[in-house]
Amino acid sequence: MSSEKVLQVNNLKISFRTYGGEVEAVRGVDFDLYKGETLAIVGESGCGKSVTSNAIMGLIPQPPGIIKNGSILFKEKDLTKLSKTQLRKIQGVDISMIFQDPMTALNPTLTIGEQLTEGLRTHKKIGKKEAKEKAIDMLKLVGIPNPEERLKQFPHQFSGGMRQRIVIAIALICEPQVLIADEPTTALDVTIQAQILELFEEIQLKKGISIILITHDLGVVAKIADRIAVMYAGKIVEIGDKREIFYTPEHPYTKGLLNSVPRLDLMEEELQPIDGTPPDLFSPPKGCPFTARCDYAMEVCDYAYPFSTKISETHEVDCWLQDERANVLQAQNKIG
Repeated sequence: MSSEKVLQVNNLKISFRTYGGEVEAVRGVDFDLYKGETLAIVGESGCGKSVTSNAIMGLIPQPPGIIKNGSILFKEKDLTKLSKTQLRKIQGVDISMIFQDPMTALNPTLTIGEQLTEGLRTHKKIGKKEAKEKAIDMLKLVGIPNPEERLKQFPHQFSGGMRQRIVIAIALICEPQVLIADEPTTALDVTIQAQILELFEEIQLKKGISIILITHDLGVVAKIADRIAVMYAGKIVEIGDKREIFYTPEHPYTKGLLNSVPRLDLMEEELQPIDGTPPDLFSPPKGCPFTARCDYAMEVCDYAYPFSTKISETHEVDCWLQDERANVLQAQNKIG
């Protein structure tokens, strides 16, 4: 993995205005993406993973969405400040996205060839023949047999796993620097899932692209991620390399996620679910959002969000249990 940063997300805050009030979906997210790495963002449904990835792609509908603060830096440009015309020159070319459901991501009225070559002809301004040749090469890369014939077919003529491969081919055909994969193996059986993950590793090795993997499946993360960001209630509460997160997690939420995964070597033990539910983001808590579900919560957790504590050069956690200032703040609060 290179030390060159290709993407920087700084203090990103995104809300949505609804009839019930304003939902603070992303509440100050920070992370960097390095050249050639796979960064996995994990967490429960509704924690802000997909909203963050959509913001990077410039796909937050405004309104009702509002980017209230922060920046997303790519090639020294802040993507949050670009116009729709400027964003279109980046979307699908420099930054591509694989959407959650391959069954609905493809247009049922267009052939696979038309959908594959559309981005090339729009962004790269190349001829029909050259675009077709590149589409055939891309289908070969993602493991689709008989690519010349397959280009003429429609999405309903493919299985779920093959459609997912085609969605990946569409995302990669313009040779992006960053690939965002939002739940790329959802609804696929384990055999196809393994093939898709191997495909990601192979493509990354050949093309040297950086991948942001959005998922709640820790098995997927364990196979292909280099670093992991754990997200909860719109915030990244812990980030570190794969070994640090799996073997020395520091945040109680991260430990809860890992303890709730079935293990083949502990067949007789019961799963340990995380009790309770995530906080209401219409009115998020001032302190740590995990306090109500945490077995180790202190008084300070209720009224102050923890500072980010550096465990190592690559490992950071937002938790008062790791911060010596917790006792000082508690004492000051009692005096006050």
